[in-house]
Amino acid sequence: MKQEKFIQVITTADSRKTLEKIADVLVGEKLAACAQITEKIKSVYKWKGKTEKADEYMCLIKTKASLYNAVEKKIKELHNYDVPEIIALPIVAGSAEYFDWIDKSLKDG
Repeated sequence: MKQEKFIQVITTADSRKTLEKIADVLVGEKLAACAQITEKIKSVYKWKGKTEKADEYMCLIKTKASLYNAVEKKIKELHNYDVPEIIALPIVAGSAEYFDWIDKSLKDG
């Protein structure tokens, strides 16, 4: 089923605990239907002119596009990074039943 009102927001952090707190708040406040936290990943990036390497965790957040601004604001409030990764990708297709579950799990955006 084609669907464009849902998005997956991605953020990363150096601490699983930070992402668990973010996930708990987003789901608890019905800003996210689901938040999945990965095992460690290796990130390579430029920061202040230097190439850095870090072990991080990734959080994949399922929500509505209409809730993106509230999700971004909440992540920034709870995150320990000065400039956290916060990006949203459209969910363009998927199971109608899954989309229905996401919709019913969220506040109106």
